[in-house]
Amino acid sequence: MNKYEKMWQDLGLDVELHNELLASIDKTFQQTVGAQKDRPEEVKYFDHVLHESHGGRVAELIEARKQGKKFIGTFCIYVPEEIAMAADTIPVALCGGTQFSIPYGEKMFPRDICPLIKSTFGLALGKMCPYGPIKDLGVGETTCDAKKKVWDVVNFHVMEVPQKKGNIDIELWRQAVVEFKQKVEELTGKKVKSDRLGETIKIMNDKRRALQRLNEFRKHDPPPISGLDVLVVMQAALNDEPVRFTGHLNTLNEEIEERVKKGISPFSKGVKRIMISGCPSVMGNWKVHSLVENAGAAIVIDETCTGTRYFENLVDEKATDLEQQLEALADRYLKINCACFSPNDERIDGVLNTLRDYKVDGVVHYILQYCHGYNIETIRVDAALKQAMIPSLKIVTDYSEEDVGQLRTRIDAFLETLD
Repeated sequence: MNKYEKMWQDLGLDVELHNELLASIDKTFQQTVGAQKDRPEEVKYFDHVLHESHGGRVAELIEARKQGKKFIGTFCIYVPEEIAMAADTIPVALCGGTQFSIPYGEKMFPRDICPLIKSTFGLALGKMCPYGPIKDLGVGETTCDAKKKVWDVVNFHVMEVPQKKGNIDIELWRQAVVEFKQKVEELTGKKVKSDRLGETIKIMNDKRRALQRLNEFRKHDPPPISGLDVLVVMQAALNDEPVRFTGHLNTLNEEIEERVKKGISPFSKGVKRIMISGCPSVMGNWKVHSLVENAGAAIVIDETCTGTRYFENLVDEKATDLEQQLEALADRYLKINCACFSPNDERIDGVLNTLRDYKVDGVVHYILQYCHGYNIETIRVDAALKQAMIPSLKIVTDYSEEDVGQLRTRIDAFLETLD
């Protein structure tokens, strides 16, 4: 019997089905992440975060709520975590990346929408999500049409992400950030104060700095850590307590620095260097990263929401009053180059700069099925890549294993063109 089964029962979960879910995820984890060799020792902590995401982390949140804190479930990296934390609230990403729960999601939602949506809400509809029963507020945003309509069904607070980045759009987004502050103040009965917000801004900036340092190491030839292991770190970043996470990441970074000095790497020098570009790979989803690296290449950077978009920009810490801090937060989060923006020249420029910085040999567009924004935007990205003479491969897939053989063949063929 799992030591958390009583907790799950109290939360109203279908414990038997939930155990099947965990077994399914663990099997996938062992076949992908766990099958790697030459892993850094400290990366095991981040494995632990993933394995405890439905256990120890939930127990922590339950205890925090007993102490008077609130828990916010988020669905996108546009939600300013600093504001939630400053109001004595704990933000945690709710995104699901497992095929196991999708049939339950399809009992309510259409089959032909994003698997991330179906997986996440399938966990709730199948009584397998321990976060739903303890969530005090759900927060969504307007980055795609499917999600916008889902928020109506599940009654989330919605942050209006504009579709352009002109002056009127900047003001719209700043207002959305102010409204989010007001929402968490209403939820908690506590005011967001400038001194505490300054502290949480630094906490999150320190977390981003540590992630930036981790990714700087990937510029080495060969990179001292696999792209799959970095993905595990990024997935843990969306779930773990941020100060604790940053402490362990700083320890991992020290270990990786030593690996660089000693020439320790899971790859050989001259390995083909791949950028993953497009959709996020959230917890439970390691398919494409595993296939690419098992084919003999190294993923050296992720231009995704479980990659550079999460950590590449810092919030200006020089702001001295609440209004300035909120503007600094809004400005930082609006720099995230989601495919929802049009025109999206900033994303194109960012892709080109990143592939040069990381000496990328080829780009794999990772597109979740029915994600029209990223799928269509590959046309412009590919045009820029062609001009830069960087080959690319577009993969449109879901969370299932049904296309693994086909994807393996396509990836092998693509890597051969890089010789």
